[in-house]
Amino acid sequence: MVKYIYQYDNWPQFTWSEQAIQVLLGKVRHLQGKLLGQMSALGFKLKEETMLTTLTINVLKSSEIEGEILNYEQVRSSIARKLGMEYAGMVYSDRNIDGVVEMMLDATQNYNQPLHEERLFGWHAALFPTGWSGSHKIDVGCFRKDEMQIVSGAMGKEKIHYQAPPPSQVQVEMDKFLQWFNQEVPIDPVLKSAIAHFWFIIIHPFDDGNGRIARAISDLLLARSDGSSQRYYSLSSQIMLERKVYYEILQKTQFSSGDITEWLSWYHDCLYRSLLYTEDAFQKVLYKADFWDKHNETEFNARQRLILNNLFDGFDGKLNSSKWAKMAKCSTDTALRDIQDLISKDILRKENAGGRSTNYELIV
Repeated sequence: MVKYIYQYDNWPQFTWSEQAIQVLLGKVRHLQGKLLGQMSALGFKLKEETMLTTLTINVLKSSEIEGEILNYEQVRSSIARKLGMEYAGMVYSDRNIDGVVEMMLDATQNYNQPLHEERLFGWHAALFPTGWSGSHKIDVGCFRKDEMQIVSGAMGKEKIHYQAPPPSQVQVEMDKFLQWFNQEVPIDPVLKSAIAHFWFIIIHPFDDGNGRIARAISDLLLARSDGSSQRYYSLSSQIMLERKVYYEILQKTQFSSGDITEWLSWYHDCLYRSLLYTEDAFQKVLYKADFWDKHNETEFNARQRLILNNLFDGFDGKLNSSKWAKMAKCSTDTALRDIQDLISKDILRKENAGGRSTNYELIV
């Protein structure tokens, strides 16, 4: 009979290939340090904007992994309000969104606080403020009282992917987990975040929301690894991109007899790819900031500022006069005058590639 990892006598004594993980951990730590340096070099407004965007994406993607799509503007506004930031166009946020945001902010802003039962119960209650998950009534703010299976497939043809420890065992399992989490162990917090993520998922202590809480626990430890509450990368965003593999690795490792090398390797690789994406995004942010600093006395109209910011923020496709007119809500003649003015200021130029329409690009 196939056994789950928690059914072995050595549970929860995890093992892994120290050599393989240390190489990956070294890569992650090097890039973390490099990006922290770049983050500290940003001006206050840019730093604030970077952090607000990162936290927003993190909340959105952690929920999207579970198939729940949240409203971007509501999430962003909720985070800004709770962090005391002000910006134009803030909107009202729903109670359920405020709850998800509260959990994520508590994890990342209070990363040095111990993790205890009451804190986890508070996160769970914040995720499910009505006591319902979709059309299902669930136990909120307490550990589950029923069996937990992860199942897929139509009724009558269900496939069981995972059977969590029985409810009678959950309290004991969580006591062990929290004792390990809060004690001073000689382990790097990045590695600890990977182990904690897996361990929590295996226990599956709540009726629902286990994945989101596991990722919040990871974020807490990653903030601790940075020694900073200022978030500049999103692990959940990268997990969302690799969601299929994420579930495959978790499912494969749940049958391990204790060796979690494959999970740890994937987790560190995924985090590294998240940091690489952030490094690329930082370059764009720094280039944009440098441009506006260099042109702080150059005259631009509102349309030109709008389109230039679009170009810096990853404009999709080629820029031509008709696209300019559509985005800036003006005539094609006005768009051409705007473009010619930027060409005369050595900011735009015609692309070399020919075609039916003339395209323009930023002079880097």
